[in-house]
Amino acid sequence: MPPAIASAFFAIGILVLFMLDRDREAKTSKALWIPVLWLLINGSRPVSMWLQLSTPMDSPDQYLDGSPFDRVVYLVLLIAGLIVLVQRARKVGTLLRANAPIIIFFIFCFASIFWSDYTFVAFKRWSKAIGDVVMVLIVFTDLDPEAALKRLLTRVGFVLVPLSVLVIRYYPEMGRSFNPWSWAYMYNGVSTTKNMLGMTCLIVGLGSVWQLTTAYRNREDIYRRGHLIAHGSLIAMALWLFWTANSMTSLACFLMAGGIIVITSLRFARRPVAAQLLMAGAVCLSLAALFFDSGGGMVQSLGRDATLTGRTAIWKAVISLVENPVGGTGFESFWLGDRLRKVWDMTDKGIQEAHNGYLEVYLNLGWLGISLLALLLVTGYRNVIALFRYNPEAGSIRVAFFATAIIYNLTEAGFRMMSMVWIAFLLAIVAVPELLPKERPYEEPLLTGPLSSQIAIDPRIPVARRLGQSTSSLGSPRLTR
Repeated sequence: MPPAIASAFFAIGILVLFMLDRDREAKTSKALWIPVLWLLINGSRPVSMWLQLSTPMDSPDQYLDGSPFDRVVYLVLLIAGLIVLVQRARKVGTLLRANAPIIIFFIFCFASIFWSDYTFVAFKRWSKAIGDVVMVLIVFTDLDPEAALKRLLTRVGFVLVPLSVLVIRYYPEMGRSFNPWSWAYMYNGVSTTKNMLGMTCLIVGLGSVWQLTTAYRNREDIYRRGHLIAHGSLIAMALWLFWTANSMTSLACFLMAGGIIVITSLRFARRPVAAQLLMAGAVCLSLAALFFDSGGGMVQSLGRDATLTGRTAIWKAVISLVENPVGGTGFESFWLGDRLRKVWDMTDKGIQEAHNGYLEVYLNLGWLGISLLALLLVTGYRNVIALFRYNPEAGSIRVAFFATAIIYNLTEAGFRMMSMVWIAFLLAIVAVPELLPKERPYEEPLLTGPLSSQIAIDPRIPVARRLGQSTSSLGSPRLTR
């Protein structure tokens, strides 16, 4: 098929996906397009690369300057996001008060700028990292936070995943690149690397698994069939991209986290203890395969060797360059200047990350940063389980994102600014008081007799009060037919 015809075919297909997934009852604001654009850029490649205004990064000095054009694009989106948040000041204040650990973490990141060797560069990167938080706040201060989260993942996924298939198949000069380490072609789609493509497919793919299971359970939804077809198609394309790009880390995370969503959608598993056990099992399995499998059998079954494709050599090299184990080199400052040259001399030219998110935080923020990250994990885990306890459907995607962040960062650097895994992690751990009921969770009482089929009990009244009061004290019963 000629590329022009294929492009038209895929464009029509993307429009069909959006039409099939339509839901006129869901209400979201137009401001949601700001985080959509933010994720579209971070999940693919910088705007300057799309417009062919950038040059290849061949020397460490080029990483100091960055792209002025991209800087303007991010600044415009950040300012637009801040304007939206100012208009929603009351909701934003409530969210910030409920998420003090996240504020503390970013305050420390800002403080670390002052001991960085490249203060101005670190400040620019911290400003972009604040943009991630701004986008998350826009989502959770929208008219309907859950609908906004669904539409965010859907809009990004319906664009980036089909386009990645298109460019890999019909525009190889854009969708493929040469791997200087393996002397083979890499399939990167609309992203810059195969790992980044896998990360994008991982996050939006989990969003589609979540919405697919939700649609499957909601048999009364008039748009149910369209949801099933649209998200089933996206999942199929994402799986093809995982396999084609050979992004095994993302594929393994997708299978485990997607399994958590599917299992917790079943009636018998819609309890916090089930989510906790599934999440613990996935993390323990990953740790055992990576660090306690002396023979490397499980890792080799995914097409990797005992050195995790050279990662152990990278870890050894970067640790040897740590000068300040307490505070690190400063926010996003390790991979700059002479240190980057030394890493390239000890490993391979072109490496820009430690291929371990926890080690990445240690390199930039030291043990203090690791401690604050641990605080985020503990409080975030509590927020995730609390939401799942009250609302298993809304909580399942948070559980999946949280487990994904823990597992993915064992072999990739996902705790970095503007990373899709980092943004998904923030979406998971943010406490949203609006989504939690005012009273403690309850179990519906088991009623028998004709009253049980006629009276719809007010869900705002806890079980203890329901059973202790007469029907008359609850007000007039609402009859159902």
